[in-house]
Amino acid sequence: MGKRNSQRKCAAMFDTDDDSSVTSSSTSRSDMMSVYGGEDVQFYQDSVLDQALDALDEKRGSTRENALSSIIDAFNSNIQHDFVEKKFATLLHHCLASLKKGSKKASAKEISLASHAIGKILSCLALTVGCGNNAREIFEESVRPLDESLASKSDVSKLLECLAIITFVGGIDQEETEQSMDIMWRVIHPKLGSNVVAVKPSAQLITSVVSSWSFLLSTMDDLNLNSKNWQNQISYLSGLLDKEDRTVRIAAGEALALIFEIGTTEKFYTDSRSAEESKTQESYICLQGLKGKVINQCRNLSVEAGGKGSAKKDLNNQRNLFRDILEFFEYGYSPETSTKIGGDSLQTSSWSQMIQLNFLKHFLGGGFIKHMQENEFLHDVFDFTPKRKFNNNEQRMSGGEKRLFKSPNSVLNKARTQHLNKQRLQAEGRNFGHYAVGVPEEEA
Repeated sequence: MGKRNSQRKCAAMFDTDDDSSVTSSSTSRSDMMSVYGGEDVQFYQDSVLDQALDALDEKRGSTRENALSSIIDAFNSNIQHDFVEKKFATLLHHCLASLKKGSKKASAKEISLASHAIGKILSCLALTVGCGNNAREIFEESVRPLDESLASKSDVSKLLECLAIITFVGGIDQEETEQSMDIMWRVIHPKLGSNVVAVKPSAQLITSVVSSWSFLLSTMDDLNLNSKNWQNQISYLSGLLDKEDRTVRIAAGEALALIFEIGTTEKFYTDSRSAEESKTQESYICLQGLKGKVINQCRNLSVEAGGKGSAKKDLNNQRNLFRDILEFFEYGYSPETSTKIGGDSLQTSSWSQMIQLNFLKHFLGGGFIKHMQENEFLHDVFDFTPKRKFNNNEQRMSGGEKRLFKSPNSVLNKARTQHLNKQRLQAEGRNFGHYAVGVPEEEA
C-alpha cells in the first residue's frame, strides 16, 4: 500500500498538462521543500531526483517527459555524485528505454530529453569514476539505439550531442570514434534505397552534425584514412562555406581548420613508399588544390560585408573566425583563447582544444564552470588544475541556488514560513475548539 501511494504521489508531481506545467512544478517543489525545510539542500535535491526516477515508470508520456526535464535541471544546477553512484544502472535503463522503440512509443520530445539525460549523467560519471566500466557500459548500450533514433527522428540535435559525449568519454579506440562519426555523417548523407527519397537537411541539422563530428575528430592524434575519403570530406565542407546560413559556415570552417591542423594531406604524400607513390602524389596535389580553394573562401568570408537583415554580432563572429583560419593556413598559427573559470583561466592554443572547449561549454550550459572546477576527467582533457580549492565540507552553490535556497525571499524560506504558519493556525484552531466546546484536552 505504501509503495502504491508513493507511486501515485510521484506521478502527480510530474503529471501535468502543458499549459500548467511550470506552475504545477513550482507548487510541487514548494510542497516538498516545506516538508524538507529543516534538512539541507542536497537532501531536497536527492528527493526530487528519486521522485523523478520513479515517475519514469509511468505510462503517460508527458509524465516521463517532465521527470526527465527535472533530472536534467538537477544535473545542470549541481554535480550529482551520490545519485549517480547509487542509481546509475536504474537511470541508464530508463533512458535507454525511452530511446528504444517499444510499447511506450516514446515521443520525439521524450527521446530528445532521454538522450540529453544520458549525456548529463555521463558527464557526472566522469567526475566520480573517470573512463571506467560504467562509462564504457553507457557507450556500448547506447550507440545502437542512438543510431536507430537518428535514422528515424527529425529533431536529433540532442541525440547527436549525446553520441558525441558518450564516445568522447566511453570510447576506447579510434575505430569506435570513427564508427560514431560515420553514424553522424549518415544523418545528412543517408544510404538511399530504391524506395527512399532524399530529404534536404536543414541548416540547423547540418550545423549539429558538423559540430559533433568535429568534436570527435579533435580527439584523433594519428589519422590513417585514404585520400579519397578526405577529398570527399574537404570538398563537401568547402561547399558548406558557400551556404547562406552563418552557423553552417562557421561549423564548416572550424572543421576544415581542424583537418588541416591534424596534417592529413602531408601524410598521404610523405608516407608513400610503394609502387603507388604516383597515385598518392596525385591525390596530394588534388587535396592541395582543394586547400587553395578553401583559403580563397576564407579570405572572402573574413571581409564579407553585412547584407540586409544581417545580425552584426553574427557577422563579426564570422569575420573573426575566418581571419583566424586564414592566419592559420598562411602562417601556421592556431588561435589562442583564455576562458575564466572562477578565479582561474583555462588556456587553449590549438583548433582541437578550442573545438572541444566550445562543444563542452555548449553541452554543459550553466554547469560548465562547476564541471571545470571539480571534474577531474575534464582537468585531464585540458591539462587544467584549478588553483582555488574549496573545503570538502563546504557545499558550493551558484547564484541562482543561493537565491533559491538561502535568501530570505527564497522559495524554500517562503515555503517553510507558510508551513509554520499553517501549523500555527491549526494549533490555534484546536485550542479555540477546546475552549468553545469545553472538550477536555486529553479527549481531543
